[in-house]
Amino acid sequence: MKLIRTKGRGAQQTAAVLTSLEQRGGAALDAVLPAVARIVADVRRQGDRALLRYASRFDDLVGPSVLRVKPDEMAAAWDAIDPALREALSTAAEQIRSFAQCQMPATWTVSPIAGLTTGQLARPLGSVGCYVPSGRHPLPSTLLMTAIPAQVAGVERIVVVSPRPAPETLAAAHLLGITEFYRLGGAHAIAALAYGTVSVPRVDKIVGPGNLYVTAAKRLVAFDCAIDMLAGPTEIVVTSERGNAAGIASDLVAQAEHDPEALAIFITTRADLAKEVIAETKQRSRGNTVARQALDRNGLVIIAANVDEARRITNRLAPEHLTVDAHSDLDWVQNAGSVFVGRWSAQPMGDYISGPNHTLPTGGMARVRGGLSVNDFVKLITVQQYSAEALRTLGQKAILLAEAEGLTGHAEAIRTRLRKNARTASPASPRPRRNNA
Repeated sequence: MKLIRTKGRGAQQTAAVLTSLEQRGGAALDAVLPAVARIVADVRRQGDRALLRYASRFDDLVGPSVLRVKPDEMAAAWDAIDPALREALSTAAEQIRSFAQCQMPATWTVSPIAGLTTGQLARPLGSVGCYVPSGRHPLPSTLLMTAIPAQVAGVERIVVVSPRPAPETLAAAHLLGITEFYRLGGAHAIAALAYGTVSVPRVDKIVGPGNLYVTAAKRLVAFDCAIDMLAGPTEIVVTSERGNAAGIASDLVAQAEHDPEALAIFITTRADLAKEVIAETKQRSRGNTVARQALDRNGLVIIAANVDEARRITNRLAPEHLTVDAHSDLDWVQNAGSVFVGRWSAQPMGDYISGPNHTLPTGGMARVRGGLSVNDFVKLITVQQYSAEALRTLGQKAILLAEAEGLTGHAEAIRTRLRKNARTASPASPRPRRNNA
């Protein structure tokens, strides 16, 4: 890990490093976009013909019959895994489901003035595709994190795609009752979900992390099919003045082992703690090749001039995962995907079993959004209903606004109702009496 300071001779270089980190994001996608664009275009135009060609090339699958995982294969995987792992998956699923249920937005109404009712309806999306990576490691936890919030939201059709799915991933699918699972990955899987083929009908939204090709494909289809976010390499920031060096280092190594491009940063004002963390991280990553590569490339220890500066730097970086010392630190946190508080809150607990989602914004996007949640699987439909009284109260003001914008049709639509409203509201004229004399 590289040590830099915000004061002294290296201050100018540190400022440049921080500016570069703020601007991290999708630049790496540019290198793969041409190849991904060809794959996406082929699947969009040719459907199954292109999908099967790429499935044969990249997934070693021949023929449409092998694309879909059968339910009995998922059930067999569940039966085959260790009972302790079955219990762990079940506990994780319960935690994730309980948290998602608490997040579920409500349908509500309010009456701001007499005769006007406004509100919202929370309605699920019709279908979603959950991408579950299966590269260096099987990721059954990602299946739980993407599919369970969709289930809580009430999504009717949940599709899972995963290249060469591991038994643990198939077992997790069985636990959740997933019935539509394709052993597909890469850009061609994203294109199939976005545009649909005979073998893989299209979905309304695609969620879940993936490699550069998957992320580039999600960016390309985003105007035709909704996506959650563009996920880059894993990120961790620990901002601490009194943390334990061994605990800090173990979290840095844990997140770094996801990807050689992972970003791992420790921020403090204490030079002694910084040096301890560097030594511990070096020791703990010695036998972990991927973590070592990530820490050598992107590991950084920043010694800030003071605590306020350390906090400002943290918010500038807007990290995916953030660890802080105490609950009171939450007062200054503005930008982070998920926050871990105190020495006992190991970041990997959030990856698996705490309940909050581990599909989180990277590349600084925590400035503008949080992690995947049940809210990604619902749409909020607003509702408004006027009585004649409420229209009389607000109508003339709305007409003034419409006329200020030069939208005479808008104004007339309101005025027409006000005129009818006025006639309806006026007392009825007395009917003439007949004189029978």
